Amino acid sequence: MTLRLGDTAPDFEQESSIGKIKFHDWAGDSWVVLFSHPADFTPVCTTELGLTAKLKPEFDKRNVKAIALSVDGAEAHNQWIKDIEETQQTVVGFPIVADVDKKVAGLYDMIHPNQSETATVRSLFIIDPKKKVRLIITYPMSTGRNFDEVLRVLDALQLTDGYTVATPGNWKDGDDVIIPLSVKDEEVIKQKYPKGYKSPRPYLRITPQPNK
Repeated sequence: MTLRLGDTAPDFEQESSIGKIKFHDWAGDSWVVLFSHPADFTPVCTTELGLTAKLKPEFDKRNVKAIALSVDGAEAHNQWIKDIEETQQTVVGFPIVADVDKKVAGLYDMIHPNQSETATVRSLFIIDPKKKVRLIITYPMSTGRNFDEVLRVLDALQLTDGYTVATPGNWKDGDDVIIPLSVKDEEVIKQKYPKGYKSPRPYLRITPQPNK
């Protein structure tokens, strides 16, 4: 199965490090960062899970829940969590799905045979409260993820959901934003963008970020 942006994130019921999870019920009305790992007790994944655990205050501010996945079992996950907490000096406060039968990996297209026939690649999905897939990033097994980028995209998605704006390249929270080309009426522009805008080209209209 191939997932695309805007698709409904597949629901699933699976064992995890905190017991059985029914994904959509667990997610509730939160945003979700779902990310997969090739296997338990692997070095790059250990650092990634530690980073995610340390980001809990940032995720909480954005109404985000994190959930990881590996094709190992729940017992192995719980043993691995002890290693993560000890080596990364943090507390893993989110579940790790035990996808032993690779059911979830199949639903989310996390196994890429030219990388591995059995292990999941480093897939990451941002899913909104309506259960729609909003971001898909796939990293090779040898490259750890950039969680600053995950936070940046969450900020951009939540901003553009609330206001009729787009974010430029390398945008960070607080930077100027772009007026979409779909907004043409000058009276509407005055109402929507009271801080005004500059337009180095007719198609490039830059305005201060709206107050969130």
